[in-house]
Amino acid sequence: MSGSLDILVTNDDGIESPGIRALAQELSTVGEVTVVAPADNKSAVGRASSREVRVRETDLGYAIEGTPVDCVVAGIGSLAPYPDVVVAGINKGANLGMYVLGRSGTVSAAVEAAFFDVPSIATSLYLPDEKWKRTLDIEAYDHAARATRHLVENAVGSGVFEEADYLNLNAPDPDVEPQGMRVTRPSRAYDMTAERDGEWVSLKDRMWQRMETQSLADGSDTDRRAVVEGHISVSPLTAPHTPEGYGKLEDLVASY
Repeated sequence: MSGSLDILVTNDDGIESPGIRALAQELSTVGEVTVVAPADNKSAVGRASSREVRVRETDLGYAIEGTPVDCVVAGIGSLAPYPDVVVAGINKGANLGMYVLGRSGTVSAAVEAAFFDVPSIATSLYLPDEKWKRTLDIEAYDHAARATRHLVENAVGSGVFEEADYLNLNAPDPDVEPQGMRVTRPSRAYDMTAERDGEWVSLKDRMWQRMETQSLADGSDTDRRAVVEGHISVSPLTAPHTPEGYGKLEDLVASY
């Protein structure tokens, strides 16, 4: 399929991040890549969107003064109309678990593409807590980029996106040779705390402290377990997350 796909690439770390450059370079081997990404870091903005955004051209593609969702809408609607696939990433830091799906700008970009009925993939790189602040070069994203290329090259048109609206890929620590790819489900584990100190409330995500193999309570089929054990995690997901059954709600509504 080399050269046959039109690929829209975006992220939430910003167009200057090494992760998006690594992704664009890798995907250019299997298709025509158009980059439409935030001008600045927009991590953890979820599905926030704007009514109007400024756009400028860079050496890599289009820089949007807006959110990842803005980039997908602008890309699909105007700058790179209706691509074959949208890929968001490669995010510096993993996007693991149910609780991050609505919070992550990377995942939100993939969700937005799904609403346009365009296949999409969110791709992220897990970094242990002690490595998160370090500066990464493009080579650090190599195995995440190769895994994403594999999905782009083989999933589009294969029937995968008849079963899932989008895929959430998380690659393991770049210093670990991946043990292969595993289909996973997002972990339901959650551990947020809030402590008040006068006029301030400190909010802390404690999940990253629970990523050591010996203390990880997640099941073997979860995304968190997979990346900690050195696997590339791929979770097939749907939007808008409608439950399969709601009989008790029907009874409750009928009784109103």
